[in-house]
Amino acid sequence: MSTRMNNTPPPLSRRQWLGQMSGPVLAASIASTLPVASLAASGTNTTDDRLAGARVYNIRDFGAKGDGTTLDTAAVQAAIDACHDARGGTVVVPAGNFLTGTLELKSFITLHLSAAGCLLGSGNPSDYRAGNGVPDSNGNIVLLSGANAEHITIEGNGTIDGNGAKFYNGKGDMTGPGQNSREGYSQRPHLLVFYNCVNLRIRDVFLTASAYHCLRTLECQHVHYSGVRIYNRVNKNNDGFHLVSNQYLHLVNCDVQCQDDACALFGSNKWVTITNCSFSTRWSIFRFGGGDPENITISNCLIYDTFGCPVKMRFSRTTHAQNILFSNLVFQNVTGPISIGYDSRARRRNDSDSAEPPLGFVRNIAFHGIRATTVAEGKQFADMKWSQGYRPGETRTCIILNGVNEARLENISLSDVHATFEGGGTAAEARAEVPQVAGEYFEIGTPPAYGIYARNVRGLTLNNVRLEVTKPDLRPAVILDRVTDAAIIGLSAQGTPEAESLTRFTDSRDVLVTAARILTPAAAFLSVEGAASANIIVDGGDLTKTATPVLFSHGATDKSAKVRG
Repeated sequence: MSTRMNNTPPPLSRRQWLGQMSGPVLAASIASTLPVASLAASGTNTTDDRLAGARVYNIRDFGAKGDGTTLDTAAVQAAIDACHDARGGTVVVPAGNFLTGTLELKSFITLHLSAAGCLLGSGNPSDYRAGNGVPDSNGNIVLLSGANAEHITIEGNGTIDGNGAKFYNGKGDMTGPGQNSREGYSQRPHLLVFYNCVNLRIRDVFLTASAYHCLRTLECQHVHYSGVRIYNRVNKNNDGFHLVSNQYLHLVNCDVQCQDDACALFGSNKWVTITNCSFSTRWSIFRFGGGDPENITISNCLIYDTFGCPVKMRFSRTTHAQNILFSNLVFQNVTGPISIGYDSRARRRNDSDSAEPPLGFVRNIAFHGIRATTVAEGKQFADMKWSQGYRPGETRTCIILNGVNEARLENISLSDVHATFEGGGTAAEARAEVPQVAGEYFEIGTPPAYGIYARNVRGLTLNNVRLEVTKPDLRPAVILDRVTDAAIIGLSAQGTPEAESLTRFTDSRDVLVTAARILTPAAAFLSVEGAASANIIVDGGDLTKTATPVLFSHGATDKSAKVRG
């Protein structure tokens, strides 16, 4: 008796299986082995047949040499154009080094880089132009671009190499604080620029040696970057991902080593996820600036050998930033590691702009599951041939939450945070006045706290935060400056007997500190300062390693704070 179930059909023979296969699938597999030039020459209808959008175009069939010396720009672009004219398909970069200038990707095209295939940027500036359709303010000259297009994919285990060392002259673009951009060097090609594209995908490729930024994504929607590796350290301003005002962007399983911002999020990025990535750079990893960013999550990332400020957020008066969450991040061998700055002062374009625009907001920003090991000073990178030029304000930095003038950061939380700092702070640094600036992190100088400095925050939560130092530090572990509505729950911090106090609250009110632990002896747990300080409660915890639980000075009285339990 047969053991086959009654409702299971008998197996198909090979002939039967082939007969049931769709014609287009078989035709596509056969057509992909033919030179496309011969298909076009035979008069094949490339706009209205069953293979439209499914053909494969090998750039060698269009005359590309791949010898690393012949300029293949025209041949590669011809393959892209033929693919686009046939309603899309796949353009293949086979094994070889294909020297090229500016190329334009178009709708419905998949650019496939074989494992031994490389698009190599020309070292001649005259071989480049701005990306077609990319706004002048964001475009610059570029190796590979796409604008106002849809369904573009770059895939494969091959390489796009910008040959950026050919453009090194020792100058950056000079757009930093106090610099004159007219003296900078910006007319050098970005590696990839995409503008106003929908359904953009890049996966598994290796992007390296850009002369300027590596991958700029501007005002695009439904973007997926997966398994991308970036190594970009041959020139100054070597960003990794540079993301401006995108929506529905997802970045996963990527590895970035660069010289400048590793993952800049400028403008109004919304509905963004970044996860399972690793990053290293001289400057910043997650760099926010301008616009109205919201609904962004960054999780499960490894950050190492970063000697600027790994998480750097800079917001101006008109910003509307909210719902930005960081979780499960490891910081190893970094300075910083977190700095948020928000300034209420308007940037007037001319003297006639007398009225200040309405104040925006920066709110609902959370950090959870953070493990950080920091160093006091930045190091020289062995794979960058120029000096890194660290500024005095980049030493002994900490977590900074900085609202300036009437700007208030709102609803900021740090939970399950364990950070170890190198220490070495002095008594003079502990009492240094913090300038009223919220520009670059180094402009405020060495911060007066070794762990967390918060100014002008309303709604601050520190929950299960542990702060330690490897060298004695005479600065407080935590400083609250004009902070209201704060809860500090389960703070564990390492003290130094020679320091004035472990924590300092200045002109702060409505603060609850509960279940605090002092890990090593300290002169005092808390110094309360300023006549505006009020309703500060220290409830429970272990304060036995202090000589005095609370000190009062600079207008604060014993009515400003009380210790319970």
